[in-house]
Amino acid sequence: MKAVPGDPSSVEPRTDTTAEGRGWRSWHTLWVLLLLGWTVSAADRAVTGPVVTWMIDNKVGFLAEAPHPHALGGLVGGLFFAGYMLTQFPGGYLGDRYGHRTLIVVSLLWAGVATILTGFIGGLVAFIVVRVVTGLGEGAFYSNDRSLISATTPERNRSLGMGVVITGLSLGITIAIVFTPELIEFGKLFLDHVEAWRMVFWVLGLGTVIVAVVVALWFRAHLTISGLSRATLHLSAYSAVSLALIMGVYWLGTSAGLNELWVALLEVGLALGLVLFVLVRKGTEIGPVVKNRDLMLIYIVYIAILWNLWFFSFWSVSIVAGAAKSSFMAAALTAGFNAGAGILGFPAGGWLSDYGLRRGWGRKSMMLTFTGIQAVLTLAFAWYLSAAAKPSLWVMGILLFTASLFFNALQPVGQALTADLAPESLRGSAFGMQNLIGEIGAVLSPAISGVLRDSTGGWEAAVWLDAIIVVAGFFVLSQVRSRKQPAAA
Repeated sequence: MKAVPGDPSSVEPRTDTTAEGRGWRSWHTLWVLLLLGWTVSAADRAVTGPVVTWMIDNKVGFLAEAPHPHALGGLVGGLFFAGYMLTQFPGGYLGDRYGHRTLIVVSLLWAGVATILTGFIGGLVAFIVVRVVTGLGEGAFYSNDRSLISATTPERNRSLGMGVVITGLSLGITIAIVFTPELIEFGKLFLDHVEAWRMVFWVLGLGTVIVAVVVALWFRAHLTISGLSRATLHLSAYSAVSLALIMGVYWLGTSAGLNELWVALLEVGLALGLVLFVLVRKGTEIGPVVKNRDLMLIYIVYIAILWNLWFFSFWSVSIVAGAAKSSFMAAALTAGFNAGAGILGFPAGGWLSDYGLRRGWGRKSMMLTFTGIQAVLTLAFAWYLSAAAKPSLWVMGILLFTASLFFNALQPVGQALTADLAPESLRGSAFGMQNLIGEIGAVLSPAISGVLRDSTGGWEAAVWLDAIIVVAGFFVLSQVRSRKQPAAA
């Protein structure tokens, strides 16, 4: 079928795959554009953790007088992911309706503008509102990005494409972790010391807007003003309801005197409520992706994956600084090993997944192997943090890097497995549901870990909990029924 410019229902056809391994192809350009999108959106969402850590260390901003600063900072991060979580399924559903390119452009522009706005905000509640709004816009990116790759990349290169593109996640997290200290120092040239953190959001937000414009120009043959407008309004309607629910739960919880942990748990209740709502209202339409046993198990595995991802992405600087008694800059550079491992792990995992598929290995067995190795290395990191009198920056960096290498490698394998199991017309909904359920881990991880840090005085308990959750994800994954693909595939 020929793609019709401006028609969101049309899908770009896959080019003849007899020689797709040679030369530059159209889907390679798409990979680069989406990688840039992942880079800027990941930097926007990951920057909260380093900024919060700097605020706590320097006793500035809304964390200056907080009695439990790590718990409050973790809750702020969790509320961002509550917003990000609640538009995962609507974003994928709207992508199936208006076109995946349309929702990708809307998501990037939304995230860039909201991130810039964050730099102008003062006060805890206003900061939370704007970060939740940022998450609501970014939530529409993942499911549409994964669906567009699946639709335009030959099957034998699908996992590689997903791995290459999502390398932008590691690039963005690395940028947020490593360059936050530099951007804060740059901000001191124009702002008071206590306000210098605002420069981080201004610079990263502007970068996101620029990338959004570049992507929109490249996708222009598939975009229309009316389509962009309708998609934005439809996503805004979902987001307005989600924002009211998230802030309503936050207000009720804080008014009742509940601590940060219980507020985070209540926010997760919203996600479970949305899942039930989808099952009731859309059960017949999207039944193949919500009533499939193996897809549902993969969705649950992603709770562990995203717990681990955002535990270390949000708190790794604080973990390293607290354990080694190092400076903020040294801790940021060491923590960068964890995020930077994805630059190798994501494309390597994608390539191995496609190679193994052609050899008849099956994606599940590869994902299970990578998860098992990651679990062992995460347990080793937890043990070292607990046993060493003064943990070495180098040892922590090596353990973080190797564990993250396998952790990042398993993700494109899992995403390709989801694409294999979901009907092509419902892949946006499948990826949306996967991240909706998986983001439960991202909402709870920063908040629960922050509570554990404040209550125990160290990060050891939070790291052990992360390791246990990774092991639990391994056992859930082992129950997925997946046949090995024949070599001819």
